[in-house]
Amino acid sequence: MSVGAELRLAVVVLGASRGIGRAIARVAARDGNIVVLVARSPEDLAAAAAEIVGAGGEAFTIELDLASQDASSRMEAFLAAKGLACGVLVNSAGYGLRGAATSLPADEQLGIIDVNIRALADMTLRFLPGMVARRSGGVINLGSVAGFAPGPYMAFYYASKNFVRAFSTALHEEVRRFGVTVTCVAPGPVSTDFLEKSGADRAALFKVLPKLDADYVAHEAWQGFKSGRRLVVPGISSKLAAFIARILPSAMALRLIGRAQRRKRDPNPRRPETSIAAPARKPESAFGKPDA
Repeated sequence: MSVGAELRLAVVVLGASRGIGRAIARVAARDGNIVVLVARSPEDLAAAAAEIVGAGGEAFTIELDLASQDASSRMEAFLAAKGLACGVLVNSAGYGLRGAATSLPADEQLGIIDVNIRALADMTLRFLPGMVARRSGGVINLGSVAGFAPGPYMAFYYASKNFVRAFSTALHEEVRRFGVTVTCVAPGPVSTDFLEKSGADRAALFKVLPKLDADYVAHEAWQGFKSGRRLVVPGISSKLAAFIARILPSAMALRLIGRAQRRKRDPNPRRPETSIAAPARKPESAFGKPDA
């Protein structure tokens, strides 16, 4: 689909080199969309692009550190140079750290704010006005069931996902009358390398909750977005976890989550680097007005 006589609309996926981001890029491509893959690893980007091209899709790649202050302006310039415009933005990049806030490196914890919050908000503010002007498209923000509660021993990660949920919900209400959708996707634990790199795989809480498949989460996210939904919580276990987090008294939730995530020993954390497919179907553009 084109914008005027020059620019073509694309699905821009941040954190597209692996995990849920890579899976949702495949879903978007199967729907007949041009996909722009954004990540830091050139090798992973090349592999993700090869999957899309091999399936008959069209893919562009850009190596970009989302923690940089000029990331959104560089993204916009790249799209313009390729004759593209952002029709759908997928904010699926992010990371987390497990451990007491007083024991983890401050710069790595503040980096969670830079990537999970600032970069997500910056990219959204950069491209959402164009969607409103065209009265089509929208934004998919990757949240988490962690966004329904505070999270001792993963304080910055839980807080960042609280922001994503609140920010997405508010924007959805602001722009839905223009035919634009902002969807927050809030899965529970997903079988990606996020769990290992964040250290969450060693927490009792994440050992108890069932692991969702990244392809399943991506499919649910994409279909929910196209249906115009403001919140998608994939899977029964995730829905149950979100429900419990909402009804538990705050003091009880804090104690339970804290106990489930506290580690007996707190080794030096590793810097994580994380980044959200569906049955094939007839190509269908995601840029039209969302279904009612």
